[in-house]
Amino acid sequence: MRPRTLTIPAIALAAACGACGACGAKIPTASGVAPGTPYVSWIIMHGDRDNPDREFACQSDARASCVVPVSRADAQVFSHVYLYYHGAGVETKYTGSVQIGFFQGAAESHDMKTNVTVKKSESITNQSVTGIVTSNAGTYALTIGLEAATAATGRSMPVRDTVTVTVK
Repeated sequence: MRPRTLTIPAIALAAACGACGACGAKIPTASGVAPGTPYVSWIIMHGDRDNPDREFACQSDARASCVVPVSRADAQVFSHVYLYYHGAGVETKYTGSVQIGFFQGAAESHDMKTNVTVKKSESITNQSVTGIVTSNAGTYALTIGLEAATAATGRSMPVRDTVTVTVK
């Protein structure tokens, strides 16, 4: 099943996702994260309008350089960003924003507001967004700035990550 092509700020949500079916990759996990600790993993893909999942760019559990092609007037590049919100064994609510700096358009259109809950009975929930890659080569950031609150304690903890994405 191919994901719908969405544009910022539209968001596709799928609860209890088992795998990134479009890209064939396994859901990234975090090593060294203590059980019961909320965290977010991610995958970045790129391609064209018909298949923004054609090529793998990078993912959170195999940190390497993340490169996506620059869009050109005669060949727009689309990128599909998958975010995976991992449960902490109890209901966990993630709020905040994810900024996708390498998408084309005004900066505020790159800011994806997040309000996602991973239920106690689920291990993961995902969110994904597809956008057109900028036509300006350079280095950009995908910035995760979230708070994760667990129902059991009522406490929240920051969930932060910055991914450097090279567009060339």
